[in-house]
Amino acid sequence: MEKILVAGATGTTGKKVVQLLKASQYFEPIAMVRTQEQQNEFKAHDVKTVMGDLEDKVAHTVKDIDKVVFAAGSGGKKVKAVDQDGAKKLIEASSQAHIKKFVMLSSMGADNPESSNELKEYLEAKHNADEFLKSSQLNYSIIRPGSLTNHKGEGKIKLANSLNERGEISRDDVAQTLVRALHDDAVNKAVFEIIKGDTLIGEAINTLN
Repeated sequence: MEKILVAGATGTTGKKVVQLLKASQYFEPIAMVRTQEQQNEFKAHDVKTVMGDLEDKVAHTVKDIDKVVFAAGSGGKKVKAVDQDGAKKLIEASSQAHIKKFVMLSSMGADNPESSNELKEYLEAKHNADEFLKSSQLNYSIIRPGSLTNHKGEGKIKLANSLNERGEISRDDVAQTLVRALHDDAVNKAVFEIIKGDTLIGEAINTLN
């Protein structure tokens, strides 16, 4: 089984990613945590952890790791330190460790941060992190969902490199898409947008292959 480092494992979407990986026959999650309390919480659910902080050194977190899911976010509090610079640090460490794939949770609008007023700083941070990943030596998938909801997932999405429309999507379906993108045969060196739709996630992803 491949070991998957989940950055942002304690967040709402990150926790869903960890659960899906734990249930998978292909992957084993390694949750990146900042505190002993968080570590104990994952241990109670039989999930391995590594202590790491995106505002600090992260090279040790990718030791013996096969692939990375970056689902971390500062919730708008430290967008430059976490969403941008933290992501860049983990990308750099992953590159040096020859990680096989880096799956990035980005955001719709990250290709054009200027188009948003209230989210401009956040989208700029995401844009810079995405560009840094694209220019790295890593294999990657950059996933840009619409507005996130806590509705129950339907396992179906609408996907395109650029959708040219706004929309929302459940965190469940975003987490499923992130995990599906980890597979070797799925969306390599690809950037795409997703919202709620009518196509099964696996089928939608296959259209980009």
